[in-house]
Amino acid sequence: MKKRAKRVAHARIRLAEASYPNQRWSMDFVSDRLVDGRWFRILTVVDQYTRECLCAHADRSQTGEKVSEQLERVIALRGAPQSITSDNGSEFAGQAMDYWAHQTGVKLDFIRSGKPAENGYIESFNGRLRDECLNVEVFLDLAAARSKIQRWKRDYNQQRPHSSLADRTPQEFAQAVMQRSFVLSAAERTNESTQDAVCVEELK
Repeated sequence: MKKRAKRVAHARIRLAEASYPNQRWSMDFVSDRLVDGRWFRILTVVDQYTRECLCAHADRSQTGEKVSEQLERVIALRGAPQSITSDNGSEFAGQAMDYWAHQTGVKLDFIRSGKPAENGYIESFNGRLRDECLNVEVFLDLAAARSKIQRWKRDYNQQRPHSSLADRTPQEFAQAVMQRSFVLSAAERTNESTQDAVCVEELK
């Protein structure tokens, strides 16, 4: 019999919380059924800092290749994160995602098996998705499921205030952070220009 390769045991270090947008994402799957009983799965991705839902893509099956395709679409709109937190399921820990992570330079942080709380951001989001959309909607087919889920995603990002975001929606919070970053950058540029002018005067 072929021997299974053993991994070196190590204690998992608790991941630090994200301190700015697009630093760390979380991703997972949620499953549901169409009216004819066929299952489908939804790939969900959220920004850990802004709580924005970046992806909620439904498909009959999900593979590492399909996950990487959806991540590429998000990255094309907002750039790549430093890392993505997920469980170590075959779709996330397989060769396709390993190759994608190597090509894009994104670190994949896997939580311990049976410890979903270590990816609490996506667990909380998926709970809302199920309670507010999947459990109250009827999906006749995959196209209908995608349409209703995307409509709920827009409502979640643009209309739902979060207590953790000072009662702002994820979109409002993200815009406020971007505006603050722009103001700080402008102030830094002004300060640098002033310092350069002082240096020039001193040289004179």
